[in-house]
Amino acid sequence: MSTEGDYDCIVIGAGVQGSFTAYQLAKKKQRTLLLEQFVLPHTRGSSHGQTRIIRKAYDQDYYTVMMEECYRMWAQLEEEASVKLVRQTGLLVMGPENSSQYQAVKNTLQKNRVPMVILPPEEFSKHIPNVNLSEGDGALVDTTAGVLFADRALRAVQGQFLKLGGIIKDGQKVSDIKPGALVTVTASGGVYRAKNLVLTAGSWTNGMLSYIGLQLPLKVLKINVCYWKEKVPGSYNVQQRFPAFLQVECPEGKHHIYGLPSNEYPGLMKVCYHTGSETHPDMRDRQSDRSDIDILKRYLSRCFPGLDPEPAVVESCMYTVTPDEDFVLDRHPVHNNIVIGAGFSGHGFKFGPLIGKLLCELSLGEVPSYDLSPFRIRRFPEHLRPSL
Repeated sequence: MSTEGDYDCIVIGAGVQGSFTAYQLAKKKQRTLLLEQFVLPHTRGSSHGQTRIIRKAYDQDYYTVMMEECYRMWAQLEEEASVKLVRQTGLLVMGPENSSQYQAVKNTLQKNRVPMVILPPEEFSKHIPNVNLSEGDGALVDTTAGVLFADRALRAVQGQFLKLGGIIKDGQKVSDIKPGALVTVTASGGVYRAKNLVLTAGSWTNGMLSYIGLQLPLKVLKINVCYWKEKVPGSYNVQQRFPAFLQVECPEGKHHIYGLPSNEYPGLMKVCYHTGSETHPDMRDRQSDRSDIDILKRYLSRCFPGLDPEPAVVESCMYTVTPDEDFVLDRHPVHNNIVIGAGFSGHGFKFGPLIGKLLCELSLGEVPSYDLSPFRIRRFPEHLRPSL
C-alpha cells in the first residue's frame, strides 16, 4: 500500500455529517481528505434515500434554536449549488393534548416564536382531510417545516467540497487508526496522515473508536422505511399541500410515527416507525423483524383510512442511537486532535450543515458556535474507562 501525502484533516465517513464537515474544513482552507468505505453513492448507511423531514418542532429547546441557523445554511447551499433542496409543506404534529411530550413541542415552538397554527379538534378535518385525529389528541402545524431532498443534498455538498479543492476517496475501508501529532489512518487503498481527524462513521463508529481506546453506548437499529399506496391517487400528495406529520404517544406503539406526503414515489406516502430492531451494520439485511410494520398497519388503518394498510415498498436504513437520543459532538477524551460526531439517532440529517460547522470548529480548536454540553462524551462516564 502506498503512503499518501499529509493532510490538514481527514474525515472518515462520507454521509451527510462527514460531507458537511469536510466542506466546512475546505472553506477554512484546510487540505481535507474525505474517506468512505463504500463506493459512492451507496445505500448501506443512514444518509441515503430521497427525502427527510426538516422541522423546528422539537420538545428540546436547543434543537429548535439550532434549526434556525440550519434553515439558513440549507438555503445557502441551495444558492451555491443552484439546486432545490427544501420544499415547505408544514409539519402536522399530533399527540394527546395533555401529554408532556405534545405540550413540550407546543411550548418550545411558542417560546421560540416559530410560526405555527393550532388546529382545534372540531375544525381538524376541514383543514386536514383523510386523517382521523385520535380522541383526546391535540394538533398543531409547524408551518416552517417541510421535506428535505436527501440524496440531492448529499450530492450537492460533496460537489461543493470538490470545487473547493477537497479530495474524496471512496471504496476505502479503514483497518487502523494510530493517534499522534500526525494521526495515521490505514485504509484498503493506502495509508493517510493528517494533523486532525474527524470520525463521522455512522453505524460503524464503535469499530473505528476501538482503534483509539474508546467505546460509546451506541445501539445500531435497522429501520424499515415503508411506502403506502393511496387508495385515491393524490389524497396525500405534496401537490395537494398535504403536510409531513409526526404522531407522538399513540396507542399502537411507544415511539413516534412520522410520515411525508406522497412525492418521491407517485401515489405512495412514506410512513415509518421511529425505531427498529438491533443489528450489526454489516449484517443489516439479515435482520428480518417486521413488528414495526405491524404497528404501522394498525395505526394507518385507524388514522389514515385513505392508505392501503399493506406497505407497497419497504426499504432499509439504519439509526445509530444514544441512550438519550442526543448527538455526540466532542473531542476524544485523550487525543485532542481527534473529533467525534456520532449517535444521530434518526433525527440528525436536517442538522447536517450546522453539525459540519461545529465539528469543523472543534477540529480547528475554535470556540463552538453553540453550547455543546448536551452532546459531550462525559455524559457517559461509564464509557470513559477503557485504556485511555
